[in-house]
Amino acid sequence: MTTLKEIAKILKQCKSAVIFTHTRPDGDTIGGAMALSRALSFCGIENEVLSDGEIPERFDYLDGVKEIKTSPSFDAECFICIDSSTESRLGLLRDTFLAGVKKKITVNVDHHISNTHYAKYNFVRDRASNCENILELIKELGAPITKEISEFLMTGMVTDSGGFSHNDVNGDSFRAAGEVADAGADVCKISYEVMKKQTRPRAQFYLKALSRLRFLLDDKLTAVVVPQALLDEFGLKPDATEGLVDFGLTIESTEVSTCFLEVKKGQYKVSFRSKGKVNVNEVAGVFGGGGHILASGCVLFGEEEEVVEKIKYAVWQRL
Repeated sequence: MTTLKEIAKILKQCKSAVIFTHTRPDGDTIGGAMALSRALSFCGIENEVLSDGEIPERFDYLDGVKEIKTSPSFDAECFICIDSSTESRLGLLRDTFLAGVKKKITVNVDHHISNTHYAKYNFVRDRASNCENILELIKELGAPITKEISEFLMTGMVTDSGGFSHNDVNGDSFRAAGEVADAGADVCKISYEVMKKQTRPRAQFYLKALSRLRFLLDDKLTAVVVPQALLDEFGLKPDATEGLVDFGLTIESTEVSTCFLEVKKGQYKVSFRSKGKVNVNEVAGVFGGGGHILASGCVLFGEEEEVVEKIKYAVWQRL
């Protein structure tokens, strides 16, 4: 595996770069990509950030997110993937990335243990958030941690750590957060924007979705299925489901919590959370997905009851 110091040296030799976020972007991939973009600009490296879809509105408080593009506007020397465990996590940008693999410098900076090391230069370290890795990379580049960069990084740290409440949060997480807080990041504001702020339709949707919560395997597994029709009822986008999967873990008996989002008829995106007894990276891996031991995801095809039963059986095998 390539070190961050080596990656910084490689990047500083480039004149241009394109930074890829993962599909259905969250605060960690957006924050990390935008922070790195600002650092590369400081180093005189032309760059831009790409995402295959819309950026969730809850990140509108971040300066610069409107700059994120859906396709490259120039032919860059380097492709950098942020917070993506496989090329498939790039979504519609996967083909763009793969088309440049043979002729470009490719870099992969991630924190998922399921990462396949698909780039030429890979740095993968399991941390509560990938923005902890990006912070170290920016320092290796010699760029300053400005207030703007600190806001980007804190957004990722708060998002992926569940407000510093997940089991993988450790002293390094708080030291990194303290460093970006000292640089100006407003953790109170960011926590509200990312984790608490919501519209009335979203609150009504959330209540209705949770009313569908199912208790399985002697209450050790919880599952909530969100049909597309439910999102349509409240005029919401898929990112409105954020947080639903975390609710199940607040229940004393629950070991694994799941959320099934209907992407289209017969296709579901499944999110997993675990208290630690079950390695949900293994569960997701059975179906071609992955992520972390405590938080992972995959995509399943079939009818609602069919996909729920598949996940139920895979979790049962590991309880």
